[in-house]
Amino acid sequence: MKTVKGIDVSHHQGEIDFLKVKADGVKFVMLRAGYGWENPEVQTDKIFYRNYQNAVKAGLPCGAYHYSYARNTREAELEADFFLKIIKGCQFAYPVAFDMEDKTQMNLSREVLTDIVIAFCDKVEKAGYYVCFYTNSDWMKNRLDMEHLKRFDLWLARYAAEPGYDSMGMWQYSSTGKVNGIKTNVDMDIAYKDYPRIVKKAGLNGLQKEKAWKC
Repeated sequence: MKTVKGIDVSHHQGEIDFLKVKADGVKFVMLRAGYGWENPEVQTDKIFYRNYQNAVKAGLPCGAYHYSYARNTREAELEADFFLKIIKGCQFAYPVAFDMEDKTQMNLSREVLTDIVIAFCDKVEKAGYYVCFYTNSDWMKNRLDMEHLKRFDLWLARYAAEPGYDSMGMWQYSSTGKVNGIKTNVDMDIAYKDYPRIVKKAGLNGLQKEKAWKC
């Protein structure tokens, strides 16, 4: 299976030299767009747009993700609306993701947590995006109903030598990676699908659908 090396970043990584990142072998980057929904000015990642522009300029394909605090489906839909406003006008060759792992959500039932993922992902998917959801191995096994989420790609966080799970689109395997062009530790990822081909073929994420040429 062909795999692709990537990273995910937010304002916590500070100023990033994406040309150096690319030269160090990174093939894609997932960018945090925001978190929550209540205060858009504060909760939009403060350097999302700069990261997006600089990554694109460096020739690095991007995806984006939203960190959730939602505690019910209505809040998940509000987060989806907020996320869609942030990413409007951007183009992504990699998925847009719903990041669910916050400790404030841990006391919710498996059913409620699963419904929250579906509510967010459904709304973003209907807006024309290729959606996945991010979570860790504990939440996957003990807090989410994976059977009801199987139509969405999984972006799994598990810091080990192997992911320990087969059915996923991406694996975040470290939070302490070192990459040229980034001064802090950075999350390291592997993609198991050719997302640029899949997304472009379907005309999603702001990308124009590929035409079927006839001879």
